[in-house]
Amino acid sequence: MVSATRIWTPVDFDADGKQCEWLRLPFSSDLSAYGFVPIPVVCIKNGEGPTALLIAGNHGDEYEGQVALGKLARQTEVHEVQGRLIILPALNFPAVEAGRRVSPLDGGNLNRMFPGDAAGSPTQMIAHYVSDVLLPMADLVIDLHSGGRSLHYLPCALVRPGKTDAETAELIDLINAFGAPITSISDGSGGGGATTLSSVAHKLGVAILTTELGGGATLSREGQRLAEQGLARVLRHYGLLPRTVPVAGSRTRLMKVDGVDAFTYATHKGIFEPAAELGEMVAPGQLAGVIHPIDWPLRPAEPIHFRQSGMVACRRAPSLTLPGDCLFKLMVDAGADSPFRVHRAAATHS
Repeated sequence: MVSATRIWTPVDFDADGKQCEWLRLPFSSDLSAYGFVPIPVVCIKNGEGPTALLIAGNHGDEYEGQVALGKLARQTEVHEVQGRLIILPALNFPAVEAGRRVSPLDGGNLNRMFPGDAAGSPTQMIAHYVSDVLLPMADLVIDLHSGGRSLHYLPCALVRPGKTDAETAELIDLINAFGAPITSISDGSGGGGATTLSSVAHKLGVAILTTELGGGATLSREGQRLAEQGLARVLRHYGLLPRTVPVAGSRTRLMKVDGVDAFTYATHKGIFEPAAELGEMVAPGQLAGVIHPIDWPLRPAEPIHFRQSGMVACRRAPSLTLPGDCLFKLMVDAGADSPFRVHRAAATHS
């Protein structure tokens, strides 16, 4: 079993200066026997200081982060940095190039393949390189996501509680610096949470913040502003861009997804007509929408109802649905016993 990464790069991550190159992912195809997949990477280093690993394009159809990191890479000069920025605006480059959530090379959903496999499929190899090579360099990670083709999202940040009080306190520092209007707290137990980039960083004790910035495979102006301004605030706070004067952020509202009933799913094939908007507060039994049949016009539309109360965090973007498609996800306020609330209260009164 091969354990060392097969991905390589001319970038010297220990050298001062601004470097722009590719991670080279070996990939042999019919028309390129000895080829590689190019994954853009920028490293900006100036002296001693923390390392920030900044990622977008984990899913290829999520654009706010890709644009924000591209702008940051172009606009940041070496003399402005104290420490090291490692910027990957298009981590799953095959998916980015195709405008898809998953890679066209192997159907891989990168954010469900961590910690990856050095000898696996192309997407598994990318996950392994991030887990095995990049994360051990990092003091903090920001992984910028949106809803992609299938979802519209309220702009928000997402974090997991730390394994220790000190880690949780550091994460509170990070979310306060980023300044999203809402921060969703999750233990990662739902869905594919055990195989995400966040899960690996969490195990390594590296502070990581993820975002949802928009969706529908479009570019949200609000989400774009949050990405750019939140990055500026974090990099100033950690001393990486000490001369930056960022726009002040929001005092973030701490929320969570409260179990499986927070999700509303389609039960029939048809055209979904939603009855609730992003950010709306809803109640159990309230109409979430109806699914109109497409195969028999006289069949009544199928009503769908919410199973719990909460705020609409995301809503399905495509109108055509199949059984099992997620239509809505709800969030509720984090309880007083949340470690984030307890630690923030302690910091306020100290």
